[in-house]
Amino acid sequence: MSIFGRYGMASTMLAASGMAGAITAPRLAAAAEETQKDRYTSEPKYKLRYGGAGYNAERLKYVHVGCLDFIRDLEERTNGAIRVEFIGENQICNELDCVKKTQQGIIDIFTSSTQNAAGAAPYYNALDFAYMFPSRSSFYHFLYHPKSETLLREPLRRLHKVQFLFTMYEARGLMMGLKYKDRPTISTLEELQGGKNRVTGSQPGRIAMDLMGLNPVPVAWEETLDGLKQGLIDGAETWMSAVAAFNMTPVVSQAVDLRFFCGAEHAAMNLDVFEKLEPEYQDAIMESAYLTQARIQGTHEAALVNFIGATNPPMAGTVFDEYGVRVAQLPDEEIAKAEQLCAPEHVPEPWEQWRERINEWSGGHDVYSEIHAIAREIPKETPAQDVTPRRWWNA
Repeated sequence: MSIFGRYGMASTMLAASGMAGAITAPRLAAAAEETQKDRYTSEPKYKLRYGGAGYNAERLKYVHVGCLDFIRDLEERTNGAIRVEFIGENQICNELDCVKKTQQGIIDIFTSSTQNAAGAAPYYNALDFAYMFPSRSSFYHFLYHPKSETLLREPLRRLHKVQFLFTMYEARGLMMGLKYKDRPTISTLEELQGGKNRVTGSQPGRIAMDLMGLNPVPVAWEETLDGLKQGLIDGAETWMSAVAAFNMTPVVSQAVDLRFFCGAEHAAMNLDVFEKLEPEYQDAIMESAYLTQARIQGTHEAALVNFIGATNPPMAGTVFDEYGVRVAQLPDEEIAKAEQLCAPEHVPEPWEQWRERINEWSGGHDVYSEIHAIAREIPKETPAQDVTPRRWWNA
């Protein structure tokens, strides 16, 4: 904290993210001082505040959101004309209110899950229909697709005044508490039914869990760890790298790869702030967002295997290996059963209200059907890192 106070959170985190080996206080202070000198050689034309919810340099090694990559590239690309101050550790906003504070102009850029942002910007629910994305690669393919402008980005600008920048993607599953530690590795949907499971604020997420018999219980992210620890919930709907990043691995015994809806920790910007910038700086922000997006899809995939341990069995030395978290990869027939129970194409009635609402907000598109089709333009087996990046705004 004293280093943060002396050199600022952004310079300290940028320094820490570029260091290898053991990070001692003297090493970090020296690196932060050097980073600050480089960043403060000239007075910026624009200073932007970036609310990073609960993230810090260490957690960003687990969930590759791209915050620091974006800052580093943007400051270099603009020769210091834009300087970004990153404020994480829930110091200026948390997962639920970062989007509100961005809309209010308290901060200029924010990171949170799209599900948590949906509380104040409900069009984000467009991403949350059950089994809309068959793979991580299908999501990235959609994100680079020119129609992502029409179906996602433009409505967010028009309705909620936020400019979507970049995101990681990791489909959501159920992270089961310690009561499942001595049970066999879960292999069927039936074994999950009947228990109480945490759900985000996503309305489509709750619909899917209800249809699968998973008894969704709304629990704030900050309260999920205690809920699992005290046994108030049996499991938590989230993604695997988030469990590792936020110290939940000691109270999670099985990570069930149910993959039933979107898990996207994203970054977006206040639209008014973006539009007031000169075109050259708007272009710089878009190019830095594009570069960050392309980097995320490779680094996060590598981290899932080599650092988190999201495989069966987890690789030796990974976080899941260290804490004995088993990855339950359900057979294809069980995933198909779950999809039959809850996907809009199979059970349309429960989804009609949300589909109509989102279609109207979009300007008349059949949002679910169009994204569903785009997500199936590439083979399901395509590795996420092999999806070709495209500049979505001029593709």
